[in-house]
Amino acid sequence: MSGDITAPRLDFTSEAFFRDPPKAIAALRAQGPVVASRFPLVGDVWITTTHDATAQVLKDSATFTLRKEDGDVAGLRWWMPRYVRTIANNMLTMDEPDHTRLRSIVDEAFRRRAIVAMEPHIRGIADGLANELFAEGSPADLVQRYARILPLAVISELLGLPPADRPRFIAWANAMSSLTSVVGFFRLLFTFRKMRAYLERQLQIARVQGGEGLIAELIQVEREGGQITPDEMVSMVFLLLGAGSETTTHLISGSVYELLKNPGLRDWLEQDWSRAGLAVEEFLRFVSPVQFSKPRYVRHDVEVEGVRLKKGDRVMVMLAAANMDPGVHDQPERLDLERKPNRHMSFGTGIHFCLGHQLARIEAICALQALFKRWPRLGLAVDPSEIHWRKRPGIRMIVQLPVIADGGERRQSREPEQLLAS
Repeated sequence: MSGDITAPRLDFTSEAFFRDPPKAIAALRAQGPVVASRFPLVGDVWITTTHDATAQVLKDSATFTLRKEDGDVAGLRWWMPRYVRTIANNMLTMDEPDHTRLRSIVDEAFRRRAIVAMEPHIRGIADGLANELFAEGSPADLVQRYARILPLAVISELLGLPPADRPRFIAWANAMSSLTSVVGFFRLLFTFRKMRAYLERQLQIARVQGGEGLIAELIQVEREGGQITPDEMVSMVFLLLGAGSETTTHLISGSVYELLKNPGLRDWLEQDWSRAGLAVEEFLRFVSPVQFSKPRYVRHDVEVEGVRLKKGDRVMVMLAAANMDPGVHDQPERLDLERKPNRHMSFGTGIHFCLGHQLARIEAICALQALFKRWPRLGLAVDPSEIHWRKRPGIRMIVQLPVIADGGERRQSREPEQLLAS
């Protein structure tokens, strides 16, 4: 691929990048609307830096495809085991017509479950978790004690997976969060294998015994003639379990972090919780837990915002950059909970627009309201400078978020790890 090889390349896993994305993104955008870069685990790739370039790539699914002409997925490498390829063979890595075939199956299953009607139940789960936040002592890690558990509890219940199995889901999610390099990927192989075996068992149980939840609904769609292979069914449930919880975890923890840093914004929200929906849209834009899309292949020579891409090149859209585009958002570097209109692209656009957008929004609203109603004086247990992000490329995730019930009594000068061990 071509490009200005003399231009500085951004480290998408650095602390500086995750701590202040607007600054890093502005420097990247100054190089152009599409820039040549190198992405961890992927390699040389074009990166979009504007809203319009991002929209063009996502909407033109005929020119920018997730697979090569031979069917290989753009982000997979030759050395990855077959069971990893099976898990990755889901609708997020499908082009047409297979994408529509699989999307219609899960859409049908979702239609049979009224997501909006789940809000009171989700709020009840959030209330219970908020009450138990400090049950094991203070400070508490809001990531592990709250933000991770809520989405996993909701999606596992929605899928119809046994509540007794949730500790293993949490362990798997924590393991997945550690994926920061090729070495980390190899460490995860055993986890991938265990997850696939578990999901295969659950699908077989549902085929024999029936049950409640989306897994049973998917089995019913399969019986009614839905065209889906057993491997595709496994990858579908894997996707729903993982994507249905991981990104929302980091949306919740990132949103809480911003509110704890900005007491005025928290006060504004607590004065009228009907504003929560508006606030969550801004958190989706500003926190941008999903930073990048999956890599895509360029099927023929094409121009994107004046930049020439060649057939065979790979391109990744940077959703976080689209969300920080000053051509679309006034003062994008500022967190404005009253922002209207808000044209964030955190759920993507085009045929791969996020299936779980409605559920994620409801969970985030319920999480914030339950947390701050129960703990109105909640505060960081450490200075914001002591909060760190995982070196996970593509997702912005806080490692630990130690909190105390009364922010006025914050204990300083100790590391988050020390606090959480005390």
